[in-house]
Amino acid sequence: MSLSKPLSARRLVPALFPLAHADAASAAASRRARRRDAFVATPPTPPPSPSAVRLAEPLPSLAPSRLALHNRILALLSPSKDGEKEADLAEAALLTRHALHSNCRPSSFTCAAVLAALLRGRRLDDFFALHRFALQAAVPPTAATYALYLSALAARRLPDAALHHLRLISRPGSPVPPSPTAYRVVVKSLVVDHGRLTDALELKDEMLASGFVGPDPQVYNLLMAGFVEAGDGAKAVELYEELKQKIGCEPIFDGIVYGSLMKAYFLMGIEEKAMECYKEVLGAESEVRFGAESYNGVVDAFGRNGRLDDAIELFERMLREHDPPLKIAVDVRSFSVIVDAYCAAGRFGDAIAWFRRMGEWEVVADVAAYNNLIRHLSLQGLVSEAELLYKEMGESGLKADEETYVLLMQGCFRVDRIDEGINYFDGMAELGLKPDATAYHKIVDGLIGFGMLDNAHGYLDKMRGKEISPSIASYEALLKAYIGEACLDKSIDIAKDILLDEKVVFSDEMRDLLEGALREAGREGDITKLCEDVEEKKAEAAARAEEEKARAEALAREEREKRRAEAAAKDEAAARASAAAIEAILGHKRKTENVTGEPVPDANSLDGVFQSRFGITSAGDGALQGTSSGGETKQGDGH
Repeated sequence: MSLSKPLSARRLVPALFPLAHADAASAAASRRARRRDAFVATPPTPPPSPSAVRLAEPLPSLAPSRLALHNRILALLSPSKDGEKEADLAEAALLTRHALHSNCRPSSFTCAAVLAALLRGRRLDDFFALHRFALQAAVPPTAATYALYLSALAARRLPDAALHHLRLISRPGSPVPPSPTAYRVVVKSLVVDHGRLTDALELKDEMLASGFVGPDPQVYNLLMAGFVEAGDGAKAVELYEELKQKIGCEPIFDGIVYGSLMKAYFLMGIEEKAMECYKEVLGAESEVRFGAESYNGVVDAFGRNGRLDDAIELFERMLREHDPPLKIAVDVRSFSVIVDAYCAAGRFGDAIAWFRRMGEWEVVADVAAYNNLIRHLSLQGLVSEAELLYKEMGESGLKADEETYVLLMQGCFRVDRIDEGINYFDGMAELGLKPDATAYHKIVDGLIGFGMLDNAHGYLDKMRGKEISPSIASYEALLKAYIGEACLDKSIDIAKDILLDEKVVFSDEMRDLLEGALREAGREGDITKLCEDVEEKKAEAAARAEEEKARAEALAREEREKRRAEAAAKDEAAARASAAAIEAILGHKRKTENVTGEPVPDANSLDGVFQSRFGITSAGDGALQGTSSGGETKQGDGH
């Protein structure tokens, strides 16, 4: 059978396919028309709005160069395993800053890693500087960034700033809603550091109303622990019942709340209910999840209420269950809790022994764990053992912080080793540590107890010299001591300092105490003189502030005028240089014309000479070698 079509079929092609074209030109024209009709122009991509929200890109989507930068910075943040090389936080922060303005920008996760390392190292000034720099460089924040920033504000003891910032990021429509960690950080700051239980309860209600975070057991646990510390066990039990109602299940499967609940029962005197709760949630058939932190709460509840045997039994169970990395049943906080239990029972030797066995379970002691045991020993006057632990801390590669030296100072004061205690405090300046107002109050209070009032006053002066505001407790303790020693002139000086310090308030009690002492000494007029001196000092300070403000404004105005004059001088010099250059060119042109008698050829004329030599003319200047400007042949040629 032939595969070719019959002749009749081939002849029907023009009739069956009316789109067929007679020639190639018409077919090409048709194709062009179809392309023209089918073409749809892609609209241009609009530029991103400067006010548009930028979200952090996922880490796996980063280019290889940015991933390499991320790993390089992580290597700077990680100390070597052999301990020869420490984490270089300064270099990591500097590299991050430089990379933010390069073509290989660090991601949000890289910046968060550096910020977390700075926060762990208590380098808060560097933390806030890098955080501000990253925001100005338009690095998109993440939920982890917000949590770190709130933690830094809490470490700076700025609870109001942390509360305000959390409320800003939890507004409706927030592109990066707050995480449960953010609420935990702020609630912990309010409850543990400042005792502001009312504000913490209000924040808990805002958390539930926001819709971003549900009823979080850890937030409720912090609130319950705060009320237990305040002596209100009933309110802690009420919060537990509220959480149970919000979650809608019984028992609550997160074991974090049961330590505070047992403490509340012990506080209310219903020990049987506390033990019943313990057996229910930690029984063999219990479904409640317990981790290291949850276990620590229950052990602490036993230790604080004199049930050392139960605490030891539970702690040994934790050690048996500890199987990292499958299950973490103990951590460094667990050993601190059992140390607290032993110290509460007066068994300090056993506490030290358990502390030194920490490494058997691959747990490494940190500065907080050392400080906890040093505190117990210092309070009991066991300064030699505390100093031995201090030496072990240095040998293990840990650096003591301000709390360590203050605890050692207090321990020395308890055993009348005053000079050594003062040396511990003064040694912080040589090590670059910066004690805060609380630390200064402790040394002032200690020196007052030994009758060294002038030395205590000297530390108040040092605080003001370092721009640290003394607390009202320090002022009042020294004022009472001076009045008790009948040093009325110095009492007046302290009162004057209180009245001039805008950050503290001179209470009516202290005012009455000072006025009574002056009245008994027949120096009633000194009270009026004190008020007049304070008003005069305040007026002088206000006048000095106004003068400094005017001087600063004058200097700024002078600087602006100087910059304007410099800019005008530069413009004038540039104009003169330009005029001189033009005059030099014109002078050279006139000189050449005078010598040759012909005008100096310019660039256009030189270009015309070059073209004429090769028979080239531009359009409109005539034909090139018998060809018109349109490319057609002249009629006179006969072609």
